Amino acid sequence: MVVDEEAVQHRSDAQSSDVVVIGAGQAGLAAAFHLRRRGLPPGSGFTVLDAEPAPGGAWAHRPPTLTMAAVHGFHELPGMPLPPFAEQRPAREALPEYFAAYEHAHDLQVLRPVRVHAVREAGDGRLLVESDAGRWTARALINATGTWTRPFIPAVPGAADFRGRQLHSSHYRGPQEFTGRRVLVVGGGASAIQVLAETAAVADTLWVTRRPPVFREDRFTPELGRAAVAMVERRVRAGLPPASVASVTGLPPTPALLRARELGALHRLPMFERLTPEGAVWSDGRTERFDAVVWATGFRPEVGHLAPLNLRSPGGGIRLDGTRAVADPRVHLVGYGPSASTIGANRAGRAAAVAVDRLLAADRTDALATTASTSTASTA
Repeated sequence: MVVDEEAVQHRSDAQSSDVVVIGAGQAGLAAAFHLRRRGLPPGSGFTVLDAEPAPGGAWAHRPPTLTMAAVHGFHELPGMPLPPFAEQRPAREALPEYFAAYEHAHDLQVLRPVRVHAVREAGDGRLLVESDAGRWTARALINATGTWTRPFIPAVPGAADFRGRQLHSSHYRGPQEFTGRRVLVVGGGASAIQVLAETAAVADTLWVTRRPPVFREDRFTPELGRAAVAMVERRVRAGLPPASVASVTGLPPTPALLRARELGALHRLPMFERLTPEGAVWSDGRTERFDAVVWATGFRPEVGHLAPLNLRSPGGGIRLDGTRAVADPRVHLVGYGPSASTIGANRAGRAAAVAVDRLLAADRTDALATTASTSTASTA
């Protein structure tokens, strides 16, 4: 363990908390709930930092066309049922409202907006969390920063030459801006299907994926979910970057997929070779012209602020044992890899809170033993 001398110098002006939770999306709030339930008070016991200006996490950034009727697989936060919402209400309004009520009901006292830019080793077994709103020292850290802030667009030859519009699906705000256009949608997951289902009604669409999509005619099952989680868990246990689970789950018959099929938008093309100023070229010589590219190509974990701790394995990912970083048992990652789903985030939040509470209890036991030993030696 290498102590950061600069971090040690900055400890004097830092606030102290047993645990710092970074991120107040599903995973971060679940962790905070269980820390509170285990007797840790907000402030000195645990501190939740969130970069967003208001509650809601990634849900606040969903396109307005995503309604509650189209939200599938959302699991309520622990200790508070999801209230009834009108099916046509935008998820970007309903779910942040629910998150805000949850924070208030459980007195989680989330500090925002606070953007963490580094976590360092501060000595004496503590970590220093540095942000644009101050510093905190902590005995343990629960990282729940998710992926939403790191949209991924693959490097493609000719991308800089394309004269049309390019955007990631995280910046998609509805089909109306593509009316009468020709649109290329890249990606094989649920986001790509959602975009296709909407844009195909007003635009001429093309769909491109790296691998042939696997369509499922049956609904998503718990068994399929467990298989997907197990696949991702094997990767993070091996220290590899988390991967998409679409190859395990396939594409179930959601309303979006059925609508895209009805509109004839599911005729998939393989990945093109390069972009041109007007469109794209495939390896077999095929060319297509289009006005816009929507990259529904997923996200990468937001963990750059943890770089000073050197948690990454040679495989490129952060190796985990459950939620605990193998390289540093004080650090837990929730909403990462196998816990990236809403139900997985709930479970990971609880597991991390339990493990952190045990770590703190062990520290207290060691401190008492040291005090007793010192007292005995002084008496003697």
